[in-house]
Amino acid sequence: MRLAMEEAKKAAEIGEVPVGALVVCDGEIVSTAFNTRETGKNALHHAEIKAIDGACARLKGWRLHKCDLYVTLEPCPMCAGAIVNARIKRVIFGAHDMKAGAFGSVFNMNDLPLNHKPEIVSDVCKDECAALLSEFFAKLRQTK
Repeated sequence: MRLAMEEAKKAAEIGEVPVGALVVCDGEIVSTAFNTRETGKNALHHAEIKAIDGACARLKGWRLHKCDLYVTLEPCPMCAGAIVNARIKRVIFGAHDMKAGAFGSVFNMNDLPLNHKPEIVSDVCKDECAALLSEFFAKLRQTK
């Protein structure tokens, strides 16, 4: 999770919402990413989607059933859908997202009758992950 937080800090440095993610397969980091929705002008540029895309490219396949996804913020519905479709084994996240979280906060994707249900581990470095977001938005409000 510390590496995901480093990715989130990279996002904050360029004015992006600080969310970082990484995919680990058999104990090896295969992909890292951070949000670039604003700079990329693309709604799909969430950290999780980019990390999954990188892992698929590196592992040369879309089935990531041996992989864990670490992310600083609870995945949204779009990212949760990608996680399910990629067959991610386990999702480890830090802060809950009370506005868009799809693994327990707003709803739980695993409650739906889908063909894959990743294991969910929440609250890992929760306070540190939440602080990254709080600090970013506080600075944003100050500049406006």
